[in-house]
Amino acid sequence: MSNPAHLKAAILVVSTTASKDPSADSSGGVLSQVFEEEGAGKWEVSEVKIVGDEVLDIQRAITAWTDQENALNVIITTGGTGFAVHDTTPEAVAPLLHKQAPGLVHGMLAASLAVTPFALMSRPVAGVRNKTLIITLPGSPKGAKENLQSILKLLPHACQQAAGADSRTLHAGGVKKLEKEAGVSAGHQPHSHAPDHSHDHSHEHGHGHGHGHAMPVRHTAPNENPRSNDPALGPTRRNRSSPYPMLAVEEALNLIQLHTPIPQVVSAKVDGTLVGSVLAADVTATEAVPAYRASIVDGYAVIASEDGSSSQGTFPVASISHATPGDIPELKTGRIARITTGAPLPPGATSVVMVEDTVLKTMTDDGKEEKEVEILAQGVKDGENVREVGSDIKIGEVILRKGEEISAIGGELGLLASVGKAEVTVYKKPIIGVLSTGDEIVEHSRPGELRMGEVRDCNRPTILSAVRGWGFEAIDLGIAKDKPGALEEHLRDALRRVDVIITSGGVSMGELDLLKPTIERSLGGTIHFGRVSMKPGKPTTFATVPVKNNAGERVSKVIFSLPGNPVSAIVTLHLFVLPSLHHLSGVSPPGLPKVLVTLDHEFRLDPQRAEYHRAIVVMGKDGLLHASSTGGQRSSRVGSLKSANALLCLPTGKEPLGKGGKIEALLMGKVRCEVDVAK
Repeated sequence: MSNPAHLKAAILVVSTTASKDPSADSSGGVLSQVFEEEGAGKWEVSEVKIVGDEVLDIQRAITAWTDQENALNVIITTGGTGFAVHDTTPEAVAPLLHKQAPGLVHGMLAASLAVTPFALMSRPVAGVRNKTLIITLPGSPKGAKENLQSILKLLPHACQQAAGADSRTLHAGGVKKLEKEAGVSAGHQPHSHAPDHSHDHSHEHGHGHGHGHAMPVRHTAPNENPRSNDPALGPTRRNRSSPYPMLAVEEALNLIQLHTPIPQVVSAKVDGTLVGSVLAADVTATEAVPAYRASIVDGYAVIASEDGSSSQGTFPVASISHATPGDIPELKTGRIARITTGAPLPPGATSVVMVEDTVLKTMTDDGKEEKEVEILAQGVKDGENVREVGSDIKIGEVILRKGEEISAIGGELGLLASVGKAEVTVYKKPIIGVLSTGDEIVEHSRPGELRMGEVRDCNRPTILSAVRGWGFEAIDLGIAKDKPGALEEHLRDALRRVDVIITSGGVSMGELDLLKPTIERSLGGTIHFGRVSMKPGKPTTFATVPVKNNAGERVSKVIFSLPGNPVSAIVTLHLFVLPSLHHLSGVSPPGLPKVLVTLDHEFRLDPQRAEYHRAIVVMGKDGLLHASSTGGQRSSRVGSLKSANALLCLPTGKEPLGKGGKIEALLMGKVRCEVDVAK
């Protein structure tokens, strides 16, 4: 059983050979043994994982550990730190780090250099992501072991600080006290290297990567450029490449589901404003429907014979029962009562005979009312043409289940009203704020010609319209200029007013793209992803920011920063923002409905990124859904969204998809029939 006081570690073995044959790895076991035997009982190795020498695979494994709620204290990688062509661990890890730890790197290199000059052939990196310390070690079991041994006693202190411990408390008593607790001293060498030590810094795996993909050409390694996400340092220190790993769409959607706050439960009145809300608890009937025995036809209430004798005969009409409230006199044997559909049966009546099965015999003296009526029906049974108490809904019956949505069709509202429900428990629908960013953005309605460099804001009104069309309250947050203080002020004000902020623009690599650093540095937020392998919409960003609500409780609020190109913004709005809004409001399944469509013409594929192609889907005369493109798909071409009611989920590939092929599509709007289109 694990000790909750233990620090948690994970080991990532980077080796294409070992990923195909785990028995080829020995470093993972050696490092686990070091933690167990030399960690002074402070460590628990929770997982050892093997991945190939691929940047994305390394980054996915690390972020899965660091970006979860109960993150690990330390991640140790082994392998891929040398100069071989496929050694990419430092390039994969460095962009993930929020803080560098050059002291740990220096300590490992110094310890190794004391034994062999070849220690300089290693390229380790170390640092902190969120609350997790990440350290890269060489691939040879001997070199990895001795590097870990050289810093192991210092790691608990580093992990405590990274996890958020108060530095003043940790450092009380001075350095000597810290050294004593860690079991080290000035000039102390935690491990003595054997004289025959030799680092094998690169795996000899015989890599054969020949994907043939056309990739962007870059002439420098990512860690060769100075990096900072501090806008105050100016453009000379800005990130020259994105520090965020490129995620697949499904990975991004999983992170949205994981980090979107759970929905709040509230009480709501049963009226038209309830449409679109999702029930947070089962609803049971406190009244029966109908609450009384009611006639299902127009006719005459009768007392059926218990002995089976004929019900035929002429009877006086003793009373009238309409579908209006009021007292109804008891029906006596040998008499009948005229009754309308839905009206309550008089006390004593057992059945109803349809008016079609009767003949008027006599009228009152003034000729205005029936006096006697002949019943033609034979063998009238007890309960005939009668709707019994609770025959539609019984008291205590569950009429709606938790998770059901109140639709505008009216069935759910009608059901609640029929049993007298005045309030129900639902998930609170979030309030969404929409903000455009950029010095070049002007109101779309501003009169006059545009000056050089100005762009009319089409994103904000489009996003506001879409969000309101989904049934959510949306607040216009205006336009924020590309100045750190102005953007921070806009966002802080918005966080006080809304549950979700949707921004557009400012998420690429320009010196004035300030959203990501503002979220991280100024607001203390966490960016869960900042790039997605898709077109359009690669720089889409999803973040959460800690704030205090009106009750003083610390909660998380969501920020989606969408690309500035109009088409990219709208596609990612439907693909990523909508599922998050559904999670927040309890809607399941979240996101757009997915259907299979038949292609009406050839579609070319992108060899590098999955594409969400704007298309028009119609129901064909053959009963199948058919898809055709809206035309040119450039991310700035707003016209590609005109008439579009679907996004075709095109995979990566070199060969086009032929006419008649089948592909999945996400429906954004109503599907028309081919017959209607022809008209």
